[in-house]
Amino acid sequence: MDYGKHQAPQGYEPGEGVLTTLIRIPVRIVVVVLVLPVRMVWDALTALWHAADRVLLRPLGRALARLLDILVLTPLTWLYTWVLTPLGKAASWLAVALLLWPWIGLWRYVVVPVARYGIAAPAVWLYGAVLTPLGRGLRWIGTALLAPAARGLGTGLTWLFATLLVLPLASLWRYVIVPAVRYGLIVPVVWLYGAVLTPLGLGTAWVLGQVWRGIVATGRGLGIALAWLVMTLLVAPVSWTYRRILAPVGREIAAAFEVAWRIAGYVSRAVGRAIAWLAWHLIGAPVSWAYRTVCTPIGHFVRDSVWAPARRAAAETGRAARAALASARETVRQARRDAWRALVGSTDGARSREPQGIPARTLGSTTTVPSAAQASETPLLGEKFVKRG
Repeated sequence: MDYGKHQAPQGYEPGEGVLTTLIRIPVRIVVVVLVLPVRMVWDALTALWHAADRVLLRPLGRALARLLDILVLTPLTWLYTWVLTPLGKAASWLAVALLLWPWIGLWRYVVVPVARYGIAAPAVWLYGAVLTPLGRGLRWIGTALLAPAARGLGTGLTWLFATLLVLPLASLWRYVIVPAVRYGLIVPVVWLYGAVLTPLGLGTAWVLGQVWRGIVATGRGLGIALAWLVMTLLVAPVSWTYRRILAPVGREIAAAFEVAWRIAGYVSRAVGRAIAWLAWHLIGAPVSWAYRTVCTPIGHFVRDSVWAPARRAAAETGRAARAALASARETVRQARRDAWRALVGSTDGARSREPQGIPARTLGSTTTVPSAAQASETPLLGEKFVKRG
């Protein structure tokens, strides 16, 4: 039979073992059963969190921010602008006036003149008139007299030192110490090293080198044997177990959790849509129909038939009450004026102490009528009034 023509089993991928193919479907079923409640609880908590954030947390945050602005930031801004800033400016001006300006005046009008005219000017005069000529004289004395004497003295001391000390020591070193050390010590030591110590050292080094090579060869063999034992008895079984058992099982479990999480998400969303559909058809649609069919017509009827007439009646009542109060006020004012005139009287060319109002008049005429109501205290443009005699 030609095995290459047969199709591979479902779920089998090239390079995977039989164990991977056998445990894939059961593991995925078990993981779906375990992950589905967790995913549904997670989606429910996420939906509740978003709803609480949209309905409660954001308005609460805006209210708290507004309250903080009204109770804290605005008073602090006002306090900073109208209290602390003027106090700071006054304190800074007072500090400058009491602390800085006195020191500036002291520096400008006391310290600088004293330093300039009491110290600097005498010092400049002393340097130019006394110290400079004195220094030039001392320099001439040193250049013309002391320098030649010092050079002659140095030359004589150098000759004495070289003649009495350096030449005897150099001769002793060259003709006594150097030949004695060279022919009495160095030559015998070199001969001893070349004739005796060098062959003995080469032989010892060869023996020690052979011993070290043997030790190294033995250690290398033991290391190779130990490494072979470790690789054969420990590393190879562990590697085979990890590659053939643990890695496929781990990959399948991870893939099963990923697939189960996606399937649980689909199921959770389907359940959520079903709950939303039931909530809409059981609660939302009846409430919307009742609002649109019952509440809206009743509200419009109450607004047009009850509230608007009541508002118009209240406005008319208010206007009538204001007119009645104005008429009563004008009647009281006219009675007071008539009583004042009856008590005090009025003469031509002199005005009474009682304040005169605007004379009343009839429509289309400038003739005043004592019993007519007084016109408005704010006359229209172009009106003419006639004084009462």
